[in-house]
Amino acid sequence: MELVLDSQCQLGESPVWWSDRALLLFIDVTGRRLHQYKPGSATARALRIDEDIGCLAPAVGGGFVAGLRSGLWLLEESGAKSLMLAANPENTAVSRFNDGRADPLGRFWVGTVDEPKDGGRAGLYRFDQRGLTQISDGLLTSNGLAFSPDGRVLYHSDTPRFVVYRYDYDVAGGLATNRREFVRLEPTASDRGRPDGAAVDSHGCYWTALYDGGRIQRYDPDGRLMSEFPVPARRPTMPAFGGADMKTLFVTTARDERGEGGGLYALDVDVAGLPTFLFDPNVGKNHDLTL
Repeated sequence: MELVLDSQCQLGESPVWWSDRALLLFIDVTGRRLHQYKPGSATARALRIDEDIGCLAPAVGGGFVAGLRSGLWLLEESGAKSLMLAANPENTAVSRFNDGRADPLGRFWVGTVDEPKDGGRAGLYRFDQRGLTQISDGLLTSNGLAFSPDGRVLYHSDTPRFVVYRYDYDVAGGLATNRREFVRLEPTASDRGRPDGAAVDSHGCYWTALYDGGRIQRYDPDGRLMSEFPVPARRPTMPAFGGADMKTLFVTTARDERGEGGGLYALDVDVAGLPTFLFDPNVGKNHDLTL
């Protein structure tokens, strides 16, 4: 795995391949930057965001949806706020929106983080024309959102609890049901790697970044570990597939207490990833959405 951009992020996260522009988008959560990287470039365009940003996705018609500390926002392509879609329903002094992803119809799924990690106050939410709906509560750090190739499975992790969940997913109704454990990691004194952000490939396999574990793991649809890929940084945060053939695995990282990490890495792999779904602020107007 090669360092392709020394982005010097404090907490690099949420890489998203924007195929229409042939760009990789990613963020620096606490550094409050939205980076736009053209593969092969020595630098990236960095847009300033005026508060902590946990995730983003391109939106239909241009611009982005972003999960910020204060709420879900539509951003202009300059990074400026244009419209708040929903306020953060939790205490913003100790909570912000974290990992998020659009589903095949354009709804936005997003979770929060309980920053003190002591109360299990974080949740998983769905946003569409019905507004912001809580799907799950009692979490510490909502992460690892991804969909199976057929859209019938939703994955989601709670990072500090070392667990990845799997839901049955009804794309038409936006319903996630029958939550059960997909993968549970067992930490040791020397290995505290835990499941952070994730991506799914075209074979339906789940790739998760192990924060504090220095590697990416690939699991088959039944939860069996297939392979591991070392990352030259101890805190990988999220993988994303991109490139013209969707066979480049990009990995964001966070800086550790030694000041190491925070760059963007890439690896050529032999399986393609899935295309990025765009957020559609009008999802629901032309679809039968039922509670």
